[in-house]
Amino acid sequence: MPATGAEPVTVTVARRVAPGREADFEEWSAGLTATASTFPGYLGAGMLRPGHVGEPWHVVFRFDSAAHLAGWESSPERRSVLDAGEELVHSTDFHRISGLETWFALPGRTAPAPPRWKMFVVSAAGIYLLNVLLALAYGWSVAHWALPVRIAAVSVPVTALMTWLVMPRAARLLQSWLYAPDRRI
Repeated sequence: MPATGAEPVTVTVARRVAPGREADFEEWSAGLTATASTFPGYLGAGMLRPGHVGEPWHVVFRFDSAAHLAGWESSPERRSVLDAGEELVHSTDFHRISGLETWFALPGRTAPAPPRWKMFVVSAAGIYLLNVLLALAYGWSVAHWALPVRIAAVSVPVTALMTWLVMPRAARLLQSWLYAPDRRI
């Protein structure tokens, strides 16, 4: 069980696989995932093959808390499996996701979160529009309230609407742009 108030943590690992070793990498990665699944707090994992030869393979895994993730990451079992697969991987990048980045999680999608600048643009637009709508709906009627109460009257509904209404729809609607691969030369 995670500690009270602990949030799940999603980690994406991008690995460039040695050419010609793709089948070995898949087998090794499955073994790494199987080992992780025996640790407390493990919630699941998935692997995404690259769209083009030479691009990184992405492995996504999730633990129910940062403490349980740390237990896995510092374990001798993990170190042993990583050492065994060292010759299969040319480079590795890690990205941890928790908190607001989960606004961009889509059901059934295990891809890494979109770039931060895209998340900022979508979040800022949603928050701005909700603030304008709430100000038009009842802003004038709360103008005489104490500042902390006025802020709560706006921030609580904005946060709730962003979490349960706006962001799930925005992430689905904009997914082709949010998750588009970076094709810079």
